[in-house]
Amino acid sequence: MNRTIKIYLGFLVLLFTLIVFIEFSAEKPINWSKTYNEKHKIPFGTYVLYNEMENLFPESRVYDIKITPYEYFDDFYNWEDSTYTTTGTYIHIKENVSIDDVSAQELLDFASHGNSVFLSTNNIPQKFKDSLYFETKNDYKFTGAAAFSLANPKFKNDSIHIEKGLNNLYFSELDSLNTTVLGYQVFDSIKYINYVKIKHEYGNLFLHLQPVAFTNYNILKKENKKYVEAVLGYLPDDIIYFDSVNKTANELGNSKLRFILSKPALRYAWYLALLTLILFIVFNAKRKQRIIKVIKPHENTTVAFIKTIGNLYYETKDHNNLVDKKITYFLEYLRRVYYLDTQILDEKFAKNLALKAGKDKAEIKKLINSIAYLRSKPECNEADLLRLNKQIEEFYSA
Repeated sequence: MNRTIKIYLGFLVLLFTLIVFIEFSAEKPINWSKTYNEKHKIPFGTYVLYNEMENLFPESRVYDIKITPYEYFDDFYNWEDSTYTTTGTYIHIKENVSIDDVSAQELLDFASHGNSVFLSTNNIPQKFKDSLYFETKNDYKFTGAAAFSLANPKFKNDSIHIEKGLNNLYFSELDSLNTTVLGYQVFDSIKYINYVKIKHEYGNLFLHLQPVAFTNYNILKKENKKYVEAVLGYLPDDIIYFDSVNKTANELGNSKLRFILSKPALRYAWYLALLTLILFIVFNAKRKQRIIKVIKPHENTTVAFIKTIGNLYYETKDHNNLVDKKITYFLEYLRRVYYLDTQILDEKFAKNLALKAGKDKAEIKKLINSIAYLRSKPECNEADLLRLNKQIEEFYSA
């Protein structure tokens, strides 16, 4: 290696080392993504809230739900007496939830049996709106900060101001018979309802429209944690079912095979089938079939022989012999196929042949007359032979 190449390599190594140093020493930008993920410590994650759940509910156990509410709570439903074998509170906090209609109905059923559902989101399932008779609006434009407060005077000192991550959603219509207003939001001095409790048979649904209040950034800011404690203070101190953002379906990429992959037995069966298919492809690819030699079929020499003999007779102008053989072969065909006696070729024979062969009687009679005529003719010429051949071929093809 000459000196010039060594200099170039040294320069490249130095440059690479410098780039790596700058990359690792540079201050990482703040990630403001609204993940609402309980494992994320970024501003809009919910790591702080999740890790304080046991302090917020000291008498409760916290369970993570990593499948849909329907898949989770349906296992606790007793079909014999139409009750649930568990009690507690379902909690889900995310800006845009993706609760399908089946899961939404499952949550309504769960609440109706004396349980609670707490949902803080900008996207309340339509199933809730239709069943609980309320509406939300998203048409108010605002700038700057907003104030959140609770309706109960006891929580007057727990009001907070939030500047980042706000939305303009609020309750526009409510069922006054079953709904209790628990909280407000104030934008530009205008007060709107953002937190309600809706009674549903024997249980309650707590619906909150500002999930940003539960993020790391806002909980750790000033005394905002008091607002969160007050909001969640309305929930009973029972088992907490925390709906995790880290769903099994998300980990599987929202695959259409979600149900199969969510069940251990089906999942292992699916993986085993894929592994078997891969092994089959790998090992089968090595087995290459030998080239199959193309073998021409044996030529029918009988046909060739007959053509040769026919040409020989034709070229020797032995028309009588050819006519005789034509007639003999044709009559043998009639005996073999139609079981007819060919000794007497009269009108009765022609009639029977026409019936059995399904041919025109006039054409059959003409053919039989030609055969009888040529049999009695002393010398047959080429025209006689061609005419007889044509009539016989028409009989075969008709």
